[in-house]
Amino acid sequence: MKQALRLLCGLPAAVALFAIMVLTLVDVSGRKALSESVPGSLELTELLLVVVIFSGLPLVALAGEHVVFDSFDAWLPPWLQRAQQALVELLCALALGALAWLMWTKGAQMTEYGDRTAQLRLPVGVFVHLMSVLIMLAALAHLAIAWAPVAHHHVGVDDDGVTGPA
Repeated sequence: MKQALRLLCGLPAAVALFAIMVLTLVDVSGRKALSESVPGSLELTELLLVVVIFSGLPLVALAGEHVVFDSFDAWLPPWLQRAQQALVELLCALALGALAWLMWTKGAQMTEYGDRTAQLRLPVGVFVHLMSVLIMLAALAHLAIAWAPVAHHHVGVDDDGVTGPA
């Protein structure tokens, strides 16, 4: 499952990042050489950034690479660290799940209203739905970590997810 999620999220993020690079190169070169920029380049860059950022969110969650405040972990017993980690992961999953639901309903509303980008007239609801799906994948990744913790960020938890001496 982890490998499928890495491919499902990593590939679009990589392709979108590469597209941003190419678009920027062509846009700047066109402005300098031909005094013409790519029509809608700002909108395209913004939408591609949506893909990069929201595709990366489940990957960061799955790898346990979010910012972690662990100043007190040295004084907590391993079982309490594990319980704390599970609680935080469950709360993150709950918050992200609620956000995904809200964004899905907003995307449906935008689609119903026919909202489009200003210059290229692309449907905005599609991108909001994509964001919602990717946030839900991040929520599912947090749920997975709640049951199988990521060791490298959590003292007292080894690579197999078993608590033990730090």
